[in-house]
Amino acid sequence: MPPPTVTTPQLASPSWKGAQNIHRTSELYSEMLMELGVGDFGERKERPASRLKGRDTSPVRPLPAIPSGLPGVTSHGLQGEHFLSVQGLSKDQLNHIFNLAQTFRVCINKERPLEHILKALKTGMAKLLEGKLMALMFYEVSTRTHCSFQAAIQRLGGRTVTMDTNTSSVKKGESLEDSVMMMSGYADVVVIRHPEPGAVARAAAVSRRPVINAGDGVGEHPTQALLDVFAIREEIGTVNGLIITMVGDLKHGRTVHSLARLLTLYNVQLRYVSPPGLGMPDYITQFATSQGIHQEEFNSLEAALPDTDVLYMTRIQKERFVTLEDYERACGHFIVTPHLMTRAKRRMIVLHPLPRNQEISTEFDTDPRAAYFRQAEGGMYVRMALLAMVLGKC
Repeated sequence: MPPPTVTTPQLASPSWKGAQNIHRTSELYSEMLMELGVGDFGERKERPASRLKGRDTSPVRPLPAIPSGLPGVTSHGLQGEHFLSVQGLSKDQLNHIFNLAQTFRVCINKERPLEHILKALKTGMAKLLEGKLMALMFYEVSTRTHCSFQAAIQRLGGRTVTMDTNTSSVKKGESLEDSVMMMSGYADVVVIRHPEPGAVARAAAVSRRPVINAGDGVGEHPTQALLDVFAIREEIGTVNGLIITMVGDLKHGRTVHSLARLLTLYNVQLRYVSPPGLGMPDYITQFATSQGIHQEEFNSLEAALPDTDVLYMTRIQKERFVTLEDYERACGHFIVTPHLMTRAKRRMIVLHPLPRNQEISTEFDTDPRAAYFRQAEGGMYVRMALLAMVLGKC
């Protein structure tokens, strides 16, 4: 059964104290974009020599500068909004996120400062005030999502306040709703991870600030899906026309649930390879079918691999199983090794949301097709872009 649908109220846009401050911040950003001359709107054309044959050092086409006026900055429609699911995102919004993420990547690689993005200029002075504040509320453990959100806000000049569930009033029985009401009063945006599907939507219903879903149980992980598609674009140059094979615990994997939904905006074919009983949920496959996406199920990775363009591996999620015996029966069916990958295309990539267990051999890490660590790095740039857009700065 699909997770319950929760309708969340639309937030009012954050109050704007001093239009001149925002105008000047946007002007600085526009000047930075024009000076760098990076990116382009719309999906990038495939390059003759992709990153699979070494890092592409060819110049990229100029990115049209974001207008310095406030209306142009927030034309994407994400300012002040909750970001709970990939469903409802438009292709234009995706392109905005991805091109902004690409711009941030180039800025950081060129060691260009970005702190002014989330800092407000004090009227009549050049002094920068303290930046936006992000609240992190993680009820499940995390490395990449937690740390990349922290890195993202700090790269843009903001700061973080973290609620530790081990030392907070959660230990005293405080409800999720009460905790969120408090934390949203302290910060400008709230990022939440929770083990229960639908919990983040419940949090958004009471939050005074925009809420970003950092993973809700076996439900969705929308920012992971964004960075996954960003990785495909960066590595291959396009998403359209690809065969994308998802492997592993597809039943419990919120990353593949969000990714499959998001990929319905593109012309792709989806393949699923999973242990018995861990296939993609029906509500996901039915949604993809309704969007005209061709899907196939395979029992063997060897059979699905030869014409796969993107191999998306996932771990078997031990924490989702009732017994250890059930978990152990599901492990070890599909493992990427250098020998197995002799069956794959030379121009393809292997992705993984991480952490990995035994599903990708470390011996494969040096293969140019092993893109999972580059994929994880890209998550910081994507989350930078999303934060800047939700906070109304880009």
